[in-house]
Amino acid sequence: MAKAKFDVYDHVTNEIIAQIEAGTPPWRKPWTGGAAGACLPRRFNGDEYRGINVLMLWATAATQGYSSARWMTYRQAGELGGQVRKGEKSACVVKFGTVEREDDNGEERRVPYCRAYRVFNADQIDGLPEEFYTRPDPARDLGTEADPTLDAFFARTGAMIESTREPRAFYDRRRDVIHMPPIATFHAAQGYYGTLAHELTHWTGGDKRLERFKRFNDRKAYAFEELVAEIGACMLSVRLGVQPTFDQSAAYVEGWLKALKEDKRAIFRAASEAQKAADFIMQSVDRDDATKAKETGAIAA
Repeated sequence: MAKAKFDVYDHVTNEIIAQIEAGTPPWRKPWTGGAAGACLPRRFNGDEYRGINVLMLWATAATQGYSSARWMTYRQAGELGGQVRKGEKSACVVKFGTVEREDDNGEERRVPYCRAYRVFNADQIDGLPEEFYTRPDPARDLGTEADPTLDAFFARTGAMIESTREPRAFYDRRRDVIHMPPIATFHAAQGYYGTLAHELTHWTGGDKRLERFKRFNDRKAYAFEELVAEIGACMLSVRLGVQPTFDQSAAYVEGWLKALKEDKRAIFRAASEAQKAADFIMQSVDRDDATKAKETGAIAA
């Protein structure tokens, strides 16, 4: 009997669905090992993983209690002088690419592909250089007060953010404005900035920016957009060193599960769009910093 072909989309989607159904979606704990700090997973050479691979490695690190941010193949570990310990199990990551194929008309065209490969966390490997075992800095304890550094960061994104006593946080597409309740009404500052990061991810989908709302506008788009916003908020929070906190309703979770079960590639698209949103926000802040530096003469025009 022929062995069934491994379907990477099925495998990854089923893993994510199982974690959501267990109440532990991978973006709910995007940091590694116990009291270690928030971090984005990195390859053996220090490059950050992106998109769906971030979610998969967050999930594995949380389940297994790994503290290191570094991941590598068995071969890469050996090339670095390390040895994967006997009995250790690898994690699945995905490589995207294109291959040249000849179509029915005899013309060459590029066909996209998605292939899974296996990696190990540095905590599973003996003999690596010491820097591979470095733990991330702990997430900041913000208490219940505003953080001037974070307030300045969000201001530099260029998003219009207003605050009133209305007890709702939302992005108003018609006015292109993010509304937030006062920070004093939140139980903790982490909740305020995590919520603001969620709404800011929605903001990136506007017509003046990534145009996500135009590209995903069918009847399933609402659940998809909320999934993008939650994942994007976690990616952004981790970059800011803030432990994100979320308390999504059962209706949100049910919508996510329905979308993922109907389309095994939905989580790949959601992770990709979340990555684009986080990148856009960080680049907006970088552009603002560069503009201010030029205006003050810190950088030659």
